[in-house]
Amino acid sequence: MKMRAVLLNLGVAVIALIVLFPLAWMVSVSFMSTGEASTFPPPLLPRTFTLEHYRDLFVTQGMGRYMWNSFALATLATILALLFTVPAGYAFAKLAFRGRDRVFQILVGALVVPAQIGTLPLFLMLKSMGLVNTYAGALVPWLASIFGLFLVRQYALSIPDEMLEAARMDGASEEQIFRRIVLPALQPIIVTLALFVFLGSWNDFLWPLIVLTDQSNYTLPVALAALSREHVQDVEMMMAGAVITVAPVLILFLALQRYYIRGMLAGSVKG
Repeated sequence: MKMRAVLLNLGVAVIALIVLFPLAWMVSVSFMSTGEASTFPPPLLPRTFTLEHYRDLFVTQGMGRYMWNSFALATLATILALLFTVPAGYAFAKLAFRGRDRVFQILVGALVVPAQIGTLPLFLMLKSMGLVNTYAGALVPWLASIFGLFLVRQYALSIPDEMLEAARMDGASEEQIFRRIVLPALQPIIVTLALFVFLGSWNDFLWPLIVLTDQSNYTLPVALAALSREHVQDVEMMMAGAVITVAPVLILFLALQRYYIRGMLAGSVKG
């Protein structure tokens, strides 16, 4: 049993090293001098530690503006998604209304339809409303995620009906029940959904590329892709841009991972 445990831990360590090595090398290359990473064999560590690429990105390329755009859009998308999805998920789980189950089945069935199919109709609709090249247009796809609705609904099914009925008998309104009982009970899945939406919005490339035509409105992934066309040979600068893109969401995920894991594990066995 000891040998088996050692081999298992060794295997996990090897897999972790394989997964983490590209990230570690990306960070290392971002601190190398221009052209250093293009040598063969490529070095693992910088011969001369430099911050010139980060300085160039923020001072010359205006990467701070694009980072703020991404942060603002991801934050707003998360807030709006929670405002729409959490009450809707609770309603589909615990409130009785005509056609509830049928509507939910149709929504879940829509999950099999690729999101790219709706890109053109959504773009044309936003264009007719004058929302192209606006942050409002970039936020529309995040307002009500069917996957998020499914997550919240499945988790909300675990809330005892007796608890809700007791609150109603005590004279609590539906708004009070939702705010004082449901929201605290849904905390793990709310954090999980918030992480999903924030990470998805931060890393989204296709939709901001389509709907945001003004360069000053670019998000970080779109700006980095545009920059790569001009500096395709500057590997070190591109790696610095990748670090700037990955680091904030990685830190956020590590800070909230226990809530995320709790929400996913609990949600997987509810309902």
